[in-house]
Amino acid sequence: MNLSLERKAFILALLAASLSLGGAGLAAISIKAMPGSGTVTATSGASSSEIVATPELIAQGHEFFGTSCSECHGDDATGDEGPNLHNLSISNARIAHTIKNGIKGEMPTFAKKYDDKQIAAIVSYLRTLH
Repeated sequence: MNLSLERKAFILALLAASLSLGGAGLAAISIKAMPGSGTVTATSGASSSEIVATPELIAQGHEFFGTSCSECHGDDATGDEGPNLHNLSISNARIAHTIKNGIKGEMPTFAKKYDDKQIAAIVSYLRTLH
């Protein structure tokens, strides 16, 4: 399913607004890929830990995706009610923040369901989608 340009712009605007209004710098999880490696760094508050994006972690993220995300984003993440998640051009931190905090009126929060490492697994899985 292809999304219209207007819908894509609307979704991106909602995402930007949720980051801005949600105080992303205060409570957000920061996940970034280390250049040239399969390492994902997850930061929440003052603590930081590196998570290697192993096949097992990616498989775990795929499982979490199937449990919580596929209903809206489709089994293959190409979109349905929610947008296509292939080739995302937003940062890992923004993806993690959106998973954790949701988008008001569009996507539920998963902060109580998944911890930072589990969210990092989902982000690792999403980064494999091309």
